[in-house]
Amino acid sequence: METITIDARVRQGTKKGPARRLRALGLTPAVVYGAQREPVRLEINSSDLKRVLEKVRKETVFIKLAIDDAGKKTESLSILKDIQVNALKKEITHADFYEINMSKPLTIDVPVLLTGTAPGIEKGGELIMMKRELKVSGLPSDLPETVEVDISTLDIQESVRVGDITLKDGITFVDSDDVVIAHVAITRAAMAAAGAAAGEAAEGEPTEAVEAKEEVSGADDTDGEK
Repeated sequence: METITIDARVRQGTKKGPARRLRALGLTPAVVYGAQREPVRLEINSSDLKRVLEKVRKETVFIKLAIDDAGKKTESLSILKDIQVNALKKEITHADFYEINMSKPLTIDVPVLLTGTAPGIEKGGELIMMKRELKVSGLPSDLPETVEVDISTLDIQESVRVGDITLKDGITFVDSDDVVIAHVAITRAAMAAAGAAAGEAAEGEPTEAVEAKEEVSGADDTDGEK
């Protein structure tokens, strides 16, 4: 799994005033914590956080925090656990990092990557993505960056579920097998096309029967003339 390194500094002060001043300087308040680490308050360059967030939205990555504590340098291998965003200003207001232990299992949300083209879409169906992330568990070194889900066999009103996906040895889904990942729903356009096809077939049957009857009738007339 890819690892991104970003710089961080231990920050002082926990009130709103210092946090506002940090954001005005292009810095974002953050915290790193873990099972074997006491929480440490940090300040991180906001542009670095945005870069990490864009990457995390597409795939799972490890984040190595290069922490400066008044000149003392340490590192923390972490994952982005949570973020707070100001929707109006579209800025990250706080970030939480969770320090990981490479020798212990970790449970994380991994982005879903759909592959292939569903035949049901070509027939007028609509692809509905029910799960954009799936929760998986395993050793950090074995965790996938994405969960690939093949939809190339999905027809209209068919689904692919968690139980249909196979992961590498040592990695398991936390989500239950019956959870739907993607579904091809029938649309009005597809229903109309199916109805039109059925109507054409229904109209075609009597025509063939009439033609057959005329052929038989014509044969009888010929025999009569002889």
